[in-house]
Amino acid sequence: MPLTPNGKLDRKALPSPEGTLERGTVYEAPRNALEETLADIWQGVLGVSAIGITDNFFELGGHSLKATTLVTRIHKELNVQVPLREVFQSPTIKELAQAIRGMEAHAYASIEPTPLREYYPVSSAQKRMYILSQLQGAEQSYNMPGAVMMEGKVDRERFERAFRQLIARHEALRTSFEWVEGEPAQRIHLEVDFEISYKKAEEDGLRQIAEFIRAFDLGQAPLLRVGLLELEPERQVLLYDMHHII
Repeated sequence: MPLTPNGKLDRKALPSPEGTLERGTVYEAPRNALEETLADIWQGVLGVSAIGITDNFFELGGHSLKATTLVTRIHKELNVQVPLREVFQSPTIKELAQAIRGMEAHAYASIEPTPLREYYPVSSAQKRMYILSQLQGAEQSYNMPGAVMMEGKVDRERFERAFRQLIARHEALRTSFEWVEGEPAQRIHLEVDFEISYKKAEEDGLRQIAEFIRAFDLGQAPLLRVGLLELEPERQVLLYDMHHII
């Protein structure tokens, strides 16, 4: 069996399963255009071919996250906004198609990217947090720290690359805040400097953790801090801290 560097099963390296999925129902083909469209959507979401109208979404590998993807795809392709609970109440194409026929059309509106600009307005919650964070004694009120125990040897190069890709992917992790014309504003940077701190645990390890959690400069992105505290050669604690404003 393929294993990860940590000695666990590497599921991504497993070969694709052979054979067909055994169903508890006899295959019943779609009878109209609506059922055919739903069958195509289900196949895309579940990665299963030849889905019958009496096959159960959850018995085919569906779950709450896939159900969320399903209703989004239905809204986009059929202009009908299906409540998530309807997928649980009508888990077959036949039942869901019947439910959809009684729903009103609701055009799908895609979210258009905002034009690039130097500064962007903040939400009311961000404005409140920004102002309160400037007060004496409130510098760490909105810190969101955490810790995860990690076993095995850490590949620092891959470890850092993963976080850099995460920051590159999410604009919020490249956002800073400052006063612009008397109002708080946010600025999204194309690139930011980011480093992970590596330290060996001392006798007073709790002090080291407490020192890791400190105030953020909201004008300096990323508002994310990551550290690795080594307890033993192959045992360490991943420390992270980020500001709630992002």
